[in-house]
Amino acid sequence: MLYSLHEWQHAMLAPVNALAKTHRELFSHPFSPLTYHPFSNNIAAGADLLQRLTTRYDKPEWGIEHTFIDGEEVAVAIRVALDLPFCKLLHFERAVQRDDPRVLVVAPLSGHFATLLRDTVRGLLPDHDVWITDWMDARMVPVTAGEWHLADYVDYVRAFIRHLGNDLHVMSVCQPTVPVLAAIALMAADDEPVKPRTMIMMGGPIDARRSPTAVNNLATKHPISWFERNLIHRVPGKYPGFMRRVYPGFLQHLGFVAMNPDRHADAHWDYYLHLVAGDGDSAQAHRRFYDEYNAVLDMPAEYYLDTIRTVFQEFALPEGRMQVRGEPVRPQAITRTALLTIEGELDDISGSGQTEAAHAICTGIAARHREHFTAPRVGHYGIFSGRKWREVVCPRVRDFIRRHA
Repeated sequence: MLYSLHEWQHAMLAPVNALAKTHRELFSHPFSPLTYHPFSNNIAAGADLLQRLTTRYDKPEWGIEHTFIDGEEVAVAIRVALDLPFCKLLHFERAVQRDDPRVLVVAPLSGHFATLLRDTVRGLLPDHDVWITDWMDARMVPVTAGEWHLADYVDYVRAFIRHLGNDLHVMSVCQPTVPVLAAIALMAADDEPVKPRTMIMMGGPIDARRSPTAVNNLATKHPISWFERNLIHRVPGKYPGFMRRVYPGFLQHLGFVAMNPDRHADAHWDYYLHLVAGDGDSAQAHRRFYDEYNAVLDMPAEYYLDTIRTVFQEFALPEGRMQVRGEPVRPQAITRTALLTIEGELDDISGSGQTEAAHAICTGIAARHREHFTAPRVGHYGIFSGRKWREVVCPRVRDFIRRHA
């Protein structure tokens, strides 16, 4: 019912959105006489802001058409290597043949699209052969595809690793650190011939008991039945996934905003002031960030509830009690894959020590093949996006991969 009400609200706001767009054009277009009204900038800025607040944001484009290798511009094409019901494996093909390390970036399935890691991909492309998981919006997956659990996530990661073969480096950002570690541990325990050379884990809840954040506290405050009763809804009839149980993207977005409401309010007020002042560069930076931030996807209900229970309530992985389809996950079985963990000093989503905890359970990896790095004065998004990622974190990742390539 709530999902249908949300769709109804969006439909009701469509005329408001159209009217706001019209007013923005009328009071800003150089050929409109209203542009010369003494308060035209204020009116156009207010209309622009209202239009953005009432817009539904679709999945953004990757916008990666080239990279620079040895100072030369090289074209990049995005190819779908594997197309599974809940995820596509994408390959960023560079128009040059180089024997660079192959890197699988496992993007988070936690509300935003994989394009959130656009800057991550850009930073890796000059020196690596980059592949990434592009998770589907669950409302676009028909119910005939079946349910999708945390165990299926692990199975997908194993399938992608097998597809890419040996000499592979696996990078997991935020949420996937747990299923990626589980996948590699299961493959090691089964003595599969394909073994990644490295696993780079960034800002993820390996052990959510350490330095708990607001996200962790919410998960432990309520029983699993509360999450199922309050956050799980069925997809309405206009989508291919009609009647699929999901954690809707719009509810996730409300949660994101609720974590820092003052910051978002200030950002939108600043955006209005930038428009009034004619500061196009600052306004465009705001648009780029919120075009990505406001684009959210629905998550399969089974996967979301499994994750809450396994990762944030039972702490099954660090407790040594995690199982995937009845098979115990034994991180100590990993012996031939080097480990790099990365955290942000100011991370308010995955607290200090949560990712570093991987070292305590991956005891089969020799000390000389394990490293940890805490990026100073960096928040959660800063470890994989922005200037600190490009200048501080990415070079460290590149050097670690090179040492174990």
